[in-house]
Amino acid sequence: MADQLPKALGQLLREAQARLAAAAVDDPALDARLIVEHFSGTTRTQAIADPERKVDAGLVAEIDAALRRRAGGEPVHRILGYREFYGLRLSLSPETLEPRPDTETLVEAMLPFVRAVAVQEGECRILDLGTGTGAIALALLSAVPTAKATGVDLSAGALATAARNAGQLGLVGRFTALQSDWFEKVFGRYHVIVANPPYIPSEDIGNLQDEVRNFDPCLALDGGADGLNPYRIIAAEAARFLETEGRIAVEIGHTQHNEVREIFAAAGYVPRGAFRDLGGNDRVIVFEAIKP
Repeated sequence: MADQLPKALGQLLREAQARLAAAAVDDPALDARLIVEHFSGTTRTQAIADPERKVDAGLVAEIDAALRRRAGGEPVHRILGYREFYGLRLSLSPETLEPRPDTETLVEAMLPFVRAVAVQEGECRILDLGTGTGAIALALLSAVPTAKATGVDLSAGALATAARNAGQLGLVGRFTALQSDWFEKVFGRYHVIVANPPYIPSEDIGNLQDEVRNFDPCLALDGGADGLNPYRIIAAEAARFLETEGRIAVEIGHTQHNEVREIFAAAGYVPRGAFRDLGGNDRVIVFEAIKP
């Protein structure tokens, strides 16, 4: 592909898949299709109906560069610059975690409560801690037109990405980006606090898959010595910002269910639901503060 001559779409797809297969990419057919379609501006239907469709030399060169990045281990969605999450297209940046389908479990877990509060109160105020791309908050806002959210992150780059995503989705009027170290600069009270916090033990970071370790920001992965530090912070400080009968929902590592429950129980919370992801792993726990 380095000759930068025009090529037929079908040929491009075959060559792309072969290159990624040779590089031992997990799903070479899917990634080849995503890259070729994205950079050529074509669709799967066009590839099937018109495989001889010519792709300009400049676009061939862009596809070649993207394939080299993918063969070198860079995740395909980092190369594309976006990831689909809960039906939304979210832009990515180096400062953001790549949102994954497992986190949709948290959205599904909280959506009935958010809807119920919005009906009862006329609005539902959501605080999304460690918002990253804004994935959780924006998914809830897209589903509940009277909900509002504040997305908190320590990274200015992540917040810029979240704000850009809110704008692209037409949600900027209901989404506020706030740079804060957890609750440090948060004010007001919220009906819902959600978080997909860093929960990997520090010593395990080096054992993660290359695509995670080398491309997801460490700030969004490292949960301290035992991976539980963020849960301790949230459990200890959330009460000042939670409305009466409000809920907290946190994503967890699949082995952390008991430890996270104990942390929140010690801070005066009771579990209101535990949810598994599509792989059957423990993924989300919802808590409510015990009434005084």
